[in-house]
Amino acid sequence: MESGPGIFAGLVFCLFGGGLLAWTATRARQRRPVAHGVSPVASAAVAGLASMIFLVLGAWCFTRL
Repeated sequence: MESGPGIFAGLVFCLFGGGLLAWTATRARQRRPVAHGVSPVASAAVAGLASMIFLVLGAWCFTRL
């Protein structure tokens, strides 16, 4: 019963991080802006970094089970 919240949190972090990474890669590959009003390189870098942080947090949640 105690592992339920850890599984849920890990799954949410991994799904959000994976979705953000896929969306960022798709937008960058199409040469479309990732965020409006910001440098394309900077916005893609920040979004990529954030997605990697979420994926690492998800993996960390799964290792704590």
